[in-house]
Amino acid sequence: MRKIVSAYEKRKKDRIKQLIVGGILVFIMFFSVIGYAFRGKENNEKTTINYNELKFVNQNGFWFLNLENLNFVFKYNPNEIERIDSELKYINNYHGKPLYVSSESNEAELEIYRNLDQIVQRIQPACLDEECDEDENLAVKNCTDNFIIIKKDDVSKIEQEDNCVFISAPQENLTGMTDEFLFKILSIT
Repeated sequence: MRKIVSAYEKRKKDRIKQLIVGGILVFIMFFSVIGYAFRGKENNEKTTINYNELKFVNQNGFWFLNLENLNFVFKYNPNEIERIDSELKYINNYHGKPLYVSSESNEAELEIYRNLDQIVQRIQPACLDEECDEDENLAVKNCTDNFIIIKKDDVSKIEQEDNCVFISAPQENLTGMTDEFLFKILSIT
């Protein structure tokens, strides 16, 4: 049998339970606000550099640039990359047109997508007509189309042949070479 409890004792027990739960919630909320405040200070620290009168802001390991109301995100800033002497067409050549990409590096390909998607009509994987395998379901393109080919190589270079851009470098430098290409077509370097 259950013990008969008066209404007063029942309210008293309920009140104690409510105070305990309320105290725990206040404790959790207080320390979550303090934790958020300290975490916020760490994440809000930004490094900025000025390069050719352009302001690059480092946040979360990426360099952000606002250029003519467009936002660009790079893995490297212009001071961190190897300079390659090459003649390239400028960004206007890509504006509003389809862009085809073939890449041996996912990170370098992502750098192209992240920055040029806001400028081109669309970005699509493709293969160069003389290098296509019959098994691949990729668009077959040539250098009459805007085409960026990113390949692993022992020598770092960026070359333009008609509308094809060939970016090559050792695996560890492919993203840096891709950033160098982007800096060049945006007239940053």
